[in-house]
Amino acid sequence: LSRTKIDIMDEAKLKRPSSNLNWLWWSIGIFFGLIFTFQLGAWSAGSENDGIGKKVGIINIDGPIVSAESTIEQLEKFSIRNDISAVVIRIDSPGGLVAPTQEIYEKIKSLSELKPVIASMGTVAASGGYYIAMGVDTIIANPGTIVGSIGVVINYPVMTELLDKVGVEFETVKSGDLKDVGSYSRKVTESDRKHLNEMVNDMHNQFVNAVSENRPMLDKENVFSLADGRVYTGLQSKELGLIDLIGTYEDAIELAGSLAQISGKPKTVQVNKKRGSSILDWLSGGLEQTVGDYWFDELPAYRWRME
Repeated sequence: LSRTKIDIMDEAKLKRPSSNLNWLWWSIGIFFGLIFTFQLGAWSAGSENDGIGKKVGIINIDGPIVSAESTIEQLEKFSIRNDISAVVIRIDSPGGLVAPTQEIYEKIKSLSELKPVIASMGTVAASGGYYIAMGVDTIIANPGTIVGSIGVVINYPVMTELLDKVGVEFETVKSGDLKDVGSYSRKVTESDRKHLNEMVNDMHNQFVNAVSENRPMLDKENVFSLADGRVYTGLQSKELGLIDLIGTYEDAIELAGSLAQISGKPKTVQVNKKRGSSILDWLSGGLEQTVGDYWFDELPAYRWRME
């Protein structure tokens, strides 16, 4: 029997209009494919020098030293990698906080007992930047590198006059007279100054001891004569015995390769090589920013740094 026109119209009403969504799925697939391609390129850029054979590991220490975790993690990775036969520490830092500096120094020193470690000093390696170099086997600096500033500094604001002008008063309940030493909300007392000077002198002695123990041509008395906070050029530092050699970053890599008995030009490897933010970082909003607010800390920060 032939179907009537009415039956055909009824079936047409029951059918849901179909739309072609293939173009949407293709677009989504291409979009994520591009993201993966860009991210894969970023990952490979960090290890482009990896390969078979002995290599020289590179660790960069740039800017103020405010934390040790990342650097220690890189040092640990190089210490256990069998293909890393030597390490170059590239230092370009005016110093930083005392405890992180000491932690990095101790880790570098322990690494130097396993494989050769060379320090290459860039624009500046002063105060804490110089301290961490004490753990290496050989220190190389450029003729114009700023080196030294052996000493400790502490500074904090005293804002009592400003607070009085704006009518702000702090009420402090404390268990001892020195519990709030360094607070910007009260005037500095003689007890404060004595206490802080004792701490600064103690940390200064720690710095001097580290230099005298790791620079065999300098005894403690010689180091004290140099450790008044002054900075020196690379050439002056070589004459004074604060560094070992005058040379470039490339010279440091070649020396590391030679000490590790690597033939030819050494291959280099950087762990967690710093690079620009990836597309995935942008999409996830995972970009992090560390801001150091030294001026309004409740208590003073003790620093080995060049002022």
